[in-house]
Amino acid sequence: MKRVLCPERLRRVPSQFSWVDQRLVRDGYTARCSVEALALYLFLVTVGDAQGLSYYGDQALERYLKLPAAGVARARVELVRAGLIAYERPVYQVLSLERVLVADNGRDRGSGELSSVASVLRQVLEGG
Repeated sequence: MKRVLCPERLRRVPSQFSWVDQRLVRDGYTARCSVEALALYLFLVTVGDAQGLSYYGDQALERYLKLPAAGVARARVELVRAGLIAYERPVYQVLSLERVLVADNGRDRGSGELSSVASVLRQVLEGG
């Protein structure tokens, strides 16, 4: 039985002309992630269902991505820390991208709306 790990962050098809949300590049996620982490992210985006869920095991990921077990584990941790995926073995969930906070005034760069305290604290604690 499928279970969404993070219902408040269900991914949605982006409105721009692109299958992968352009904020991945525009908001600096690609600059903060290793090539291995980005390869895992692309794989999970590709194989995930409508809710972003997939059940590929480590051995399959190692084979498809041509990474050692430790490389898959590092990539997974990196993506979780970046807020791009949720993971509870054996389930991966690709998360919606959160808006990036502009540090000087606490405003959301995309909409001009104030960010929640929880969002600000999460970014500070995660080093974002």
